[in-house]
Amino acid sequence: MAIGSGLGAQLGIAAETTYGTFVAPAKFIEFTKESLALKKTTAQSAGIAAGRLMALSSRRVVTRREVSGSLDLEVTNKGMGLLLQALMGTTVTPVQQGAGPAYLQTHTLASVAGKSLTIQKGVPLTTGTVVDKTFVGCKVISGEFACGVGEMLTGTFEIDGKDVDEGQTLAAASYANMSPFHFGQMALKAGTFGTETALDGIRKVSVKIERPQDVERFYANQSALKAEPIENDQVKVTGNLETDYVSTILDDLHTSDGSTSLVWEFVGANIATSYDETFRITLPAVKLDEGPPVVDGFGVVKPTFNFTALYDGTNRVKIEYISTDATL
Repeated sequence: MAIGSGLGAQLGIAAETTYGTFVAPAKFIEFTKESLALKKTTAQSAGIAAGRLMALSSRRVVTRREVSGSLDLEVTNKGMGLLLQALMGTTVTPVQQGAGPAYLQTHTLASVAGKSLTIQKGVPLTTGTVVDKTFVGCKVISGEFACGVGEMLTGTFEIDGKDVDEGQTLAAASYANMSPFHFGQMALKAGTFGTETALDGIRKVSVKIERPQDVERFYANQSALKAEPIENDQVKVTGNLETDYVSTILDDLHTSDGSTSLVWEFVGANIATSYDETFRITLPAVKLDEGPPVVDGFGVVKPTFNFTALYDGTNRVKIEYISTDATL
């Protein structure tokens, strides 16, 4: 029997082979909060009948069903592969580094067609009974990562799903020994792609990757459920840099509308020989949109530079993840 509060909750995920077809979760992620829920659209018959003062309950119908919500979590040194794959689109097989237990996942920006998840949520009643809520056909619509002074690296994933199935068996949760990436491990580099150097004065970084998709694909013959969402706009990658005004490097890029490559990385404990736990986002071409320094008091000037990442014509946005995970 579980604890009858959020302490007893669980979240399991699995990659689907076919959109909307349940796959029993074998990977369990630690999360800080979630908002996944069924959304239903209903219609009520409005027929007039002599003397009837209220609409009939038997004549309310459900015309469509779907799932939406988000997952908030700390980005850890294990177990992130399935979410990163669903966000970025590349089918990834971890590559062993050297002869030891370190494995590199390279999630390069690609189409997300065919990339969907089963997400199974366990919600505890106050009695300690855990209720199954299994969401199928879950597509990652966006992922946002952020870390500032004294903080953990966090991730927020926006989800669109096909349906909820409450008839599955709740999988028994098990967790690897994980630790979160954090500010003490953070570095930000800028410059020419491949030769970026460390930027001083960076206090907080956030990066958001949006995967626009048509989530309104409701057709006849589908029992009020949607077909797999299709990408319907270019990928949007944006973010911001909270800084102390220690140099004019970013200010000059803003003024000239120049381009720079940004590498944002977290390097943790050593796994084997020269391979460390790593989470790294590479943005080959970044333009600064806002953020010229302003003086608003006696304190240190602290500009925040908002940016947009673009395609440099050769190199694609990617997330690299080194862990001991031999599989996603």
